[in-house]
Amino acid sequence: MIEITDQIRQDVKDIVIDFFSEECEVEPDTITNDTHIFDDLDGDSLMFLELIEIFKKKYNLNIDLKTIGKYSVKNPVRTIGELIDMQLLIIEHEENIVNID
Repeated sequence: MIEITDQIRQDVKDIVIDFFSEECEVEPDTITNDTHIFDDLDGDSLMFLELIEIFKKKYNLNIDLKTIGKYSVKNPVRTIGELIDMQLLIIEHEENIVNID
């Protein structure tokens, strides 16, 4: 379990915004917490998988995609802000994310 610091929070935000900026060919400064991943950026679920793998490597996380899928069904992600929040929860709680209410 990793304690979420301001630095980790900023790193996650930067990685998510840079990732979507590059993948969706938009300027990073046009992406905000309220940017809708599917409607505004034409993002897709494969992008989520790529991001999860980036964070798994960066933070040496031990979490299965199945666990993330279970959490995502109950807590769908639509915006960049929601995605950042979910990534932070994954980093902090790893496999225990499914036990969060």
